[in-house]
Amino acid sequence: MIVGVLNQKGGVGKTTIAINLAACAALSGQRTLLVDADPQGSALTWAAARNADAPSPFSVIGMPKPTLHRDLPPIAANYDIVLVDGAPQANELGRAAIMASDRIIIPVQPSPYDIWATANVVQLIKEAKPLKPDLEAYFVISRRVANTVIAREVRKALQELGLPVLSATLTQRVIYAESAARGLAVIEAEPDGTAARELEALAAEVFPMNNNKKAAA
Repeated sequence: MIVGVLNQKGGVGKTTIAINLAACAALSGQRTLLVDADPQGSALTWAAARNADAPSPFSVIGMPKPTLHRDLPPIAANYDIVLVDGAPQANELGRAAIMASDRIIIPVQPSPYDIWATANVVQLIKEAKPLKPDLEAYFVISRRVANTVIAREVRKALQELGLPVLSATLTQRVIYAESAARGLAVIEAEPDGTAARELEALAAEVFPMNNNKKAAA
């Protein structure tokens, strides 16, 4: 399964979600690859920040190329789960990431600006559907500030854009920045913390087929 994590707006937690979902998959025993398709290379920078004595539980490669949809499938065949950290622009890189993916996750912060900015990504997904009729796409509420009115209302606003919203949400927490600075995933840095539980709940929704297969093994 190839899962693209995309949003044209920066600062929504796209790379953070891609890294931490990859960690959840890898630490559950899945062969996992994270593809950095963002020219900024944030996921590659994260991987480089790791201690040499603590190799990443998953592989990380850079592929910010408009031919991603053609180049990635042969590589993805060697893995159970592939996460694509997509470019933050609705351009040819974004289109290539969508065409390479089986499932798209769109992180959105609970703010009107972020909700409005998702329109271009939603349009790209709609344009891809005739070529990829089985393509799935979901919103995930990211960087939620607890006990605020907008945090409660954002789900309804996103549903009006025509894509489902995942039940799991990610709350703004310091552990995300602290773990990233050390080149760690949250579930490595604080495995029993609330953030880790939120990520595991998100992973269970993003990879349901994978979880069911593992449970039946």
